[in-house]
Formats: sequence, C-alpha cells, structure tokens
Amino acid sequence: MTTRTFRPYDRDQPYLLPPPLQEWLPADHLAYFVADLVAERDLKPILATYGGGTRGTIPYHPELLVAVLLYADAVGMPSSRRIARELEENIAFRVLAANQRPDFRTISDFLQQHLAALATLFVDVLTLCQRAGLVKLGHVALDGTKVTANASTHKAMSYGRMVTEEARLQAEVDALLAQAEAADARDDATYGPDRRGDELPAELARREPRLQTIRAAQRVLEHEAEAEAALTQAAREAQPPPEPRRGRPPSPPRTPPPPTAQRNFTDPESRIMPAPGAKSSVIQGYNCHAAVDAAAQIIVAAEVTDEPNDKQQAQPLITQVLANTGQVPRVVSLDAGYFSEANVEAMTTLGCEPLIPPDRQTHGHAIPAAPRGRPPAGLSVAERMRRTLRTQRGRRRYARRKAIVEPVFGQIKQGRGFRPFLSRGFQKVRGEWALICTTHNVRKLWTALRRRRRRPGERVRVCHGGRKAKRKTQR
Repeated sequence: MTTRTFRPYDRDQPYLLPPPLQEWLPADHLAYFVADLVAERDLKPILATYGGGTRGTIPYHPELLVAVLLYADAVGMPSSRRIARELEENIAFRVLAANQRPDFRTISDFLQQHLAALATLFVDVLTLCQRAGLVKLGHVALDGTKVTANASTHKAMSYGRMVTEEARLQAEVDALLAQAEAADARDDATYGPDRRGDELPAELARREPRLQTIRAAQRVLEHEAEAEAALTQAAREAQPPPEPRRGRPPSPPRTPPPPTAQRNFTDPESRIMPAPGAKSSVIQGYNCHAAVDAAAQIIVAAEVTDEPNDKQQAQPLITQVLANTGQVPRVVSLDAGYFSEANVEAMTTLGCEPLIPPDRQTHGHAIPAAPRGRPPAGLSVAERMRRTLRTQRGRRRYARRKAIVEPVFGQIKQGRGFRPFLSRGFQKVRGEWALICTTHNVRKLWTALRRRRRRPGERVRVCHGGRKAKRKTQR
C-alpha cells in the first residue's frame, strides 16, 4: 500500500460559502470581456419594449440575454437549444448568466424580437476597435460568400414549372371528381337517389351548399365589377384626351413573370445561388459581403443581398465603410466579380485607389511583364486597371487581398462553424449576418487587448471613452 499523500478529493463535499463567479474562469477569459462589453452598451431600445412592473411575469434581464447571445455567436454556438444546454453544463455560459437558466424558447424569442437592435451593435463595436487602434483604413479588401438559407432547394419552383404543375394537379382533381361521380351513380342505383347508406352528419351536409352559395355570390360580384369597369373605361374613352400631367407615367399592364423565375416556399426571399467552392452545384441562400481592414482583419462594413452577382455591391459597401468609420480607405481591393467602370470611377472620386481586375485571375498562367514608362493616352478604364495591376506595386498590393478578407470567411465558417442561417426572411437574415460580423470583431478586439495585458490578476475592459480600465479580480 502506497504511503503517498494526495489532495483531498470528495465530490460530495459541500461548500461552506459558494465561490464567487470571478473565480470560475481565468481573469482574461472571453466571457468576462463580453460581460464588460455589454455592461457598457446602451440597451435602451431593447428595454423600451418591456412593459410596466406589473405586466406579466418577471422577465430575464436583457443584459443577461444579450451577453449570452454574443458569447454564443463568438464561440460558434448560435442555436438556442444548444445555448440552453450550455447554460446548464458550460461554466462560461453559467458565469455570463449569473447561474440563471432561461429556456431555449425564451432565448429564441428574444433574438427574433430584438435582432434589429442587436445588429446596431456592429457600429458600436467597430468604434471600439477604432479607438483601440485596430482599424487603419490603409487597405480594405471586399469579398462575398454564399451562405445557405434556412430553406431547401427542393422547396423552390420556377414559374414555368408552377404553370405545368397547376395543369397536372387540376387534371388529377378532375379525374378524382369523375371517379367520385361514378361512385355516386353506383350508390344511387344501390341505395336510392335520396340515401347513400352511410349518411353524413347534418353539419357536413350543409357545408357543400354553403360553399356553392359563396361561390355564386363571388361570381356575381366579379361580373358586377367587370361591368362597372367596362362602363368606366367606355366613358373615359368617350372623353377628349386630357392634357399631359407631370410625374410618373401610368404603369403598363401586368405581364406574367418569366418561366425561369424562382420562388422558394419556405423562405421566399432567398434565391438559388452557386455553391461556394463548387461552381457546378447550387444552394438556396443569400450573398453575404464584408469589407475587411488589413491592420487586424476587422470587418468595417457588412451587407446581405439576394443577388448572386457582386457587381452592384461595391459602391454600397464603400459608402457604408465611410458612414461607419468616418474615413475613406486609401486602397480598396476587390476581385473581378466587382469590376465595372462605374465602380472604379466612383471609388476614385471618393479619394481611394481601387484595385479591381477586369478579368478573372487564372492560376498557372505566365505573368505578363510589368509595363514601363508613362501610360499611353486614350486608355479605357479597363485598360488602365489592367496596366496598374501588372506593375510591381499593383501586384504587391493586390496580392494582399486574399490574405485580408478570405481568412475572415474561413474564421467565421470553419472556425466558428457558421453555415446555414437560422432566420428566414431578408431583414432577419441581414440582422443575423450583422450579429455574426459583430462577434467576429469582438473576438479580434478581445485578442488584441489580452495581448497588451501583462500584469497577472487583472482583466481589461473597454469603456465608452475608449480607455482601458484594469480591474483586479478577487482572489
């Protein structure tokens, strides 16, 4: 028998006094940083939605739910059911919730109700990143990624197929009605014209004539409306033509949509888009864009569109960068999908240098020699851009684009496991993407401030004025 002594180990040993939450995790843990960050934010738009003190049951504090949702997105656990499970098993979640345990329905309803208010935290966190010196706007790279919607491609149907399916289903209905009439004729011969042998209840028997009455009334109203419209049109044609009026011309008659127009029955606002990394396949989803600063990979602008083409999103993203940061980036790099003469001229007018190849980049081909001398006169916008990207300076700057923006999508999709959207509808998806980008910036800010902290036993939080307040943990 060994004589070695060990530390006491008794899982049934009760605590005389419960340990404080500040001792449950390391002092520089992300959960403490998120809690301090949310404590400094203005949650008045969310608080204003709650009723008076005597209305309903006592709800969970919004600060608790916001902190839990931000931390869950930051660590790649956006599911409300997963969050509810972590609130029971995960120490970091229990610290954020002060050992309270809202159920998954409370978390889900709070997120759906306040998604727009949570999306406004993007600019707030971006401002903190600027004050911390993480945003330089020397080089901003733009790119987009296709994200799967909360809907299946099998639930989408084109207009042409809808017309075909309508005719097929109508034929099936007519065939079923013919079979029913034949069966009724056989029953009349067997049981008599007034009895079926298996009589329906009186309530069901009255519904068929009521339906016929309603349909007859609808037909009468439709005929009356058509007659009134015809009389109005005839009277209008008999009058002399009026003088031309200012404003928009009258809308042309409605025409049916093209046969290839798609509509999804689960999320009608999502679209069929090429799958990322596999251009031969498609997904039902949205096109998500981000503008990333080169200094610390901070997202300075984010947007969602239902258009698979990227060309129309370049100018709105740069405008959003200016609105969010108050500055114009010096260099902006984009891939060939964003190129247009209008985009190049608009960015040049704003005061930044655009780097957008007019042609898609091909791998394995010989690189053309760098041009020398002054550019010839009379070059088009595309030719000038090609010449700029062939110079050594242009190649060096544009080569940084992949290292700036594409790792961000990898960190969001692969590192945090964000794949399909949980919400449905364009506005909710837009808010969810803003929340994902916000938590990306939160992680970058937390990492940068944690590296700057040197003295043990302290944790760093960012206040409204951008100051770093150090607070000693209780030991």
